[in-house]
Amino acid sequence: MSLPLVAAVRSNCDAFKAGVALGPDFSHSPPDTHPHHSRPAISSQPCRLYLITPPRIETPFQWVDTLSAALDSGDVACLQIRLKDLDDDAVARVVDVLRPAAQRRGVAVLLNDRPDLAFETGCDGVHIGQEDAPYAQAREAIGPNGIVGVTCHDSRHLAMEAGERGADYVAFGAFFPTETKQAKSRTEPEILEWWSGLFTIPCVAIGGITTENCRPLVETGVDFLAVSAGVWSHPQGPAAAVAEFNRIMGGG
Repeated sequence: MSLPLVAAVRSNCDAFKAGVALGPDFSHSPPDTHPHHSRPAISSQPCRLYLITPPRIETPFQWVDTLSAALDSGDVACLQIRLKDLDDDAVARVVDVLRPAAQRRGVAVLLNDRPDLAFETGCDGVHIGQEDAPYAQAREAIGPNGIVGVTCHDSRHLAMEAGERGADYVAFGAFFPTETKQAKSRTEPEILEWWSGLFTIPCVAIGGITTENCRPLVETGVDFLAVSAGVWSHPQGPAAAVAEFNRIMGGG
């Protein structure tokens, strides 16, 4: 990467990890030591939006306008670029179109599954599943200042394991039926409340989340709602969806 790009990525990532998005403290308490531990405030509202792209973007140069309008419609902490059935060159070309639009707005950009490609394309980090690259490999590829988030499905054990290894956030779900990605498990909101009461490592709720069903998740104290179709397929359009999510997450 060029030096200006490295500087931009570092600035975006530092902001995401130092307080703008994820909060100042990534350490977590032992499970039984502080059962009523409360996490520090991470922003002016208790929960933030984590956008995930559609799995297929046929015309990225046109679709980036849709993305930009959505990002301008309310607070968005993160954009995960999750593309399916594309070779590395095709993924890189899409990232090169979408990443600048998000990073210019202070939105951290993560690439799904591929830590090596995330680093090469200037992303701020990577999101990995249980069947993707192991955490240590992802961290080595992304570097100490990058963001590594880990899918933990409905498993408390996997989440604690990811936290012990140094994950920047853990993701639980799916909470609702979803057509975006075949869910490995159906998760209950109680796991978010359990995690939020014990740990300072942020947690993300994912899977079938819409403006109609998200309120019970927000009320658990979850840090982020990861949303794909709930934004891009919203009947009033993505920009309206982002605004509505922000209204609900802000207590409206």
